[in-house]
Amino acid sequence: MSLLERLNEDMKQAMRNKEKVKLTVIRMVKASLQNEAIKLGTELSAEQELTVLSREVKQRKDSLHEFDKAGREDLVEKIRTELQFVELYMPEQLSEEEVSKIVQEAIAEMGAASKAEMGKVMAAIMPKVKGKADGAVVNKLVQQHLS
Repeated sequence: MSLLERLNEDMKQAMRNKEKVKLTVIRMVKASLQNEAIKLGTELSAEQELTVLSREVKQRKDSLHEFDKAGREDLVEKIRTELQFVELYMPEQLSEEEVSKIVQEAIAEMGAASKAEMGKVMAAIMPKVKGKADGAVVNKLVQQHLS
């Protein structure tokens, strides 16, 4: 079942169950996917769908951070709920240990020894963990291993 088919089924179920927040989030995600498909002029591949979903998660995490910093608890709870629904459609996230192992392997493959080579290491790692790990976590682990 493709992501759009899954979203359509979940949207119907949310309508039946009168889950307004879930329905709103599903519609936003679906709209983002459709907008990206229109922009590209073709149907989205699984990887492109994952890119859009990752963007949705990142936007909500950024909003969560900003609202939390501003002390807007009402909006923090709303964004947290939205984030939980969006994350249902993401692939299972890698643990920090799994990401650390991937980072160590990439550093060993490339023979990187200093922080000056961090960009090359990140470029090698990110396609492997796309959608499965947060870029900030990967960045932190690369820095730790290169220092």
